[in-house]
Amino acid sequence: MNSVARSVVLASTSRYRAELLARIVPKFQTCAPQIDESPTQGELPAATAARLAREKGLAVASRFPNCLVIGSDQVAELDGQTLGKAGNLDRARSQLLACSGRVVAFHTALCLIDTGSSAAQSTVAIDTTRVVFRNLTEAEVSRYLAIDEPFDCAGSFKIERAGVSLFERVESTDPTALIGLPLIALCRLLRAYGMTLP
Repeated sequence: MNSVARSVVLASTSRYRAELLARIVPKFQTCAPQIDESPTQGELPAATAARLAREKGLAVASRFPNCLVIGSDQVAELDGQTLGKAGNLDRARSQLLACSGRVVAFHTALCLIDTGSSAAQSTVAIDTTRVVFRNLTEAEVSRYLAIDEPFDCAGSFKIERAGVSLFERVESTDPTALIGLPLIALCRLLRAYGMTLP
């Protein structure tokens, strides 16, 4: 692998992922992948996250030669079913009430593509975080949604803000994964591809 410093490209326009990446990579570009994110029939949620992370990276890789391209995706799973981004207040309320007193798995995948290699070598990693929700009342859910307005988040909460009050506990090997980009795994992959990190 080429150890010469190369540009890093985040195949995402998510401000959450960009804020996380900035913790470890001071300079990088972002590019919208523009792919169809629909799940494939019969596909498990974790497999969907891994596939979409790879497809996002590949969608922009051809535009950035000799770069390290990062694709990422997160899929929330409740009882084997995918929980998408709510998009509005009513769906967010329904989603949180459905999660009340239950365990939701968040599969956060990333794909690192080396466009400087002859075959655009790629590696995929995935982190699964389990969130145990408290028994929530409708009033608690309404108060929370008014504070954070997490309508663009899978699971309808922001753990980095007031959303943490909704949980009994969080079971995770990487606290950044739940926000949208598993930095521990990403650091490991970036080092393997020749980058020097703190």
